[in-house]
Amino acid sequence: MKAILVLADGTVFEGESIGKPGRALGEVVFDTAMVGYQQAVTDPSFKGQLLTFTYPLIGNYGTNGEDYESPQFQAAGVIVKGMCEEPSNFRSTESLGEFLERHGVVGIASVDTRALTRKLRTAGVMMGTISTDETPEEAVRRIEESPGYAEVDLVEKVSTPTPYEWEPGQKAGKAQARMGFEDRLTIVVLDYGIRASILRSLYEVGCRPIVMPCKTTAAQVLEEKPDGVVLSPGPGDPSRLTYAMETVRGLLGRVPVFGICLGNHMLTHALGGKTFKLKFGHRGGNHPVRDLTTGRVRITSQNHGYAADPATLEGSGASVSQINLNDETVEGLEAPGLRAFSIQYHAEASPGPLDSKGIFGQFVRRIREPERWSEIVPEVY
Repeated sequence: MKAILVLADGTVFEGESIGKPGRALGEVVFDTAMVGYQQAVTDPSFKGQLLTFTYPLIGNYGTNGEDYESPQFQAAGVIVKGMCEEPSNFRSTESLGEFLERHGVVGIASVDTRALTRKLRTAGVMMGTISTDETPEEAVRRIEESPGYAEVDLVEKVSTPTPYEWEPGQKAGKAQARMGFEDRLTIVVLDYGIRASILRSLYEVGCRPIVMPCKTTAAQVLEEKPDGVVLSPGPGDPSRLTYAMETVRGLLGRVPVFGICLGNHMLTHALGGKTFKLKFGHRGGNHPVRDLTTGRVRITSQNHGYAADPATLEGSGASVSQINLNDETVEGLEAPGLRAFSIQYHAEASPGPLDSKGIFGQFVRRIREPERWSEIVPEVY
């Protein structure tokens, strides 16, 4: 079946329908990672977006029942150049096409993703739609009549409705039993779009994660008597999340805080700073970041479309601790006086390089040795 991808400016790409026939609307973005498509499409940070994979062949190792970052398919739709119909991997249980169909997801293949990526890098990301039953003119009209990506609170759509304590599955549990953590730290994770790999990473370094809804107040968090708080990644425009900013503001100075991705933005806003939208964002597993304290450069996994404005943080008590070497945007903040810090990238990887996994251990060590907060840096993983 034929399908079209139509951008808000009227640009049309023709291709073949994959997954479920129909229509999918969202902000069109691109991801440069070569692997990890199942983790990406189930990552809540891709909620409301049509995800373009720049690698020319997607689906060659299939999909399975383990590589989920959340229980649901999160991306609004999928755009690929070539999709492998016959995957080959001992872990594979179904093809990517079957995976899309089972989740009722609209996608398009045989698209010139290199041309599409060049378009988005030049003009910036924009709304678009995949359709199997419209003309380009009808599709553009529907885009114009629909709310934009920044006009919707997507965090509410992906956050847990009720608190829960996270524990690993049987396989992970056996492995962790050998690590001998008798006194686990209680860590409240504010769920703006949490990934399973973050919870797993926290558990691996001796934490007991308690996941709480995005609109949880500071008082409700403190009722759990946490040893620390993690601000999770998530989708959408950070400036919309005034309820989250208020909660973080109420926690600063009262409990150690660690922000990841959108969590970095929430810390920025709670400190009185601002964020701005990047032209085409950072999405993929090959982004170089320099730690300004140690001078170490890490290759990182990233997925964000906004960045902190460092000029707005002057006098806040926070300083920029890490920068992106491609465009010098903020990749980390330190506020030692408030026992808070954050990173813009994904230390948990999944997929991606593991250069930054030691940051979870850094968080735990800082909680256990608060008098040495500024001295403790991530161990080389």
